[in-house]
Amino acid sequence: MIKIEKVHHVAYRCKDAKETVEWYKDKLNMDLVLAIAENEVPSTKAPDPYMHIFLDAGMGNVLAFFELPNSEEMGRDQNTPAWVQHLALKVADVDALVAAKESLQSKGVDVLGPVHHGVFKSIYFFDPSGHRLELAADIGTPEQYKQLNEVAHDMIEEWSQTKRAPKHAAWLHEHD
Repeated sequence: MIKIEKVHHVAYRCKDAKETVEWYKDKLNMDLVLAIAENEVPSTKAPDPYMHIFLDAGMGNVLAFFELPNSEEMGRDQNTPAWVQHLALKVADVDALVAAKESLQSKGVDVLGPVHHGVFKSIYFFDPSGHRLELAADIGTPEQYKQLNEVAHDMIEEWSQTKRAPKHAAWLHEHD
């Protein structure tokens, strides 16, 4: 039986490894912990030079990027809205979220939010490669998370049949 312990790392492509390291350090205080560079892809043996960087996302979490200088210019899936594909990082609380927004804005980053999602609040912004990032602060109670967990399977089942938002957790959007 497979038992996942945690995410080892999440990897994205970046336009420029050095710019990415500097941006994440300056904007999100994430340190570079490892860099791997090869001229050949280890898994496929394809001749494709790359720089693979790993950033400390806190508590053993690692965010990684590949710079691929011989590949076509980076793009994104034009059939997927920009708000869908994103990386959400957790902050301690709403005060930390507001402070993060102020810090990012003071460094010239355009920030949306905070947006209230019922059991958490979030801010949104983009990195220099165009990846959407979210900082989220949990605000839900244990009872709310329990209630959401209890209806999750029913919601998936209803969605699979109707492709319409089930009302099981509509209370998430009934807030000030």
